[in-house]
Amino acid sequence: MNKKSRISFGPGAASLILIVVILTMSVLGIVSLMNARSGQKLSQRSAEVIRADYELYDRAERSLSALDAVLSLYGGEGTREEYLDAVRKNLPAGMSMDGDLVTWTETDGYRTLTCQVRLTDGGDRFVWTMHRLAAVTEDVWN
Repeated sequence: MNKKSRISFGPGAASLILIVVILTMSVLGIVSLMNARSGQKLSQRSAEVIRADYELYDRAERSLSALDAVLSLYGGEGTREEYLDAVRKNLPAGMSMDGDLVTWTETDGYRTLTCQVRLTDGGDRFVWTMHRLAAVTEDVWN
């Protein structure tokens, strides 16, 4: 006796497979959309942090420009000690001087940029010795 069993799918099985495929594609689409939105938020936060960093660097360069204006007024006159004393008396606001090192900080609440230059003789009036950025990240990312 040779019995063959026939499996037969009716119209309900095709509809069920179609529903499973549609649900699977919908879930994948929603996951993809959520991933894209989180990536966009991360990119925006990163851009804000980078913009704020560059604003600090811009402020530091403007402060350095103010210092350079003071240095250009007193260059080449008298002894080195007289020059340093004249510069010390006319430093821009927020700057301090220890020997021939001029230090200042720029801050925006979350980041602090500490800058330091050494005053030199010759063509270049100063040389960068420190340009350090310290950031508090947990407040920025929350």
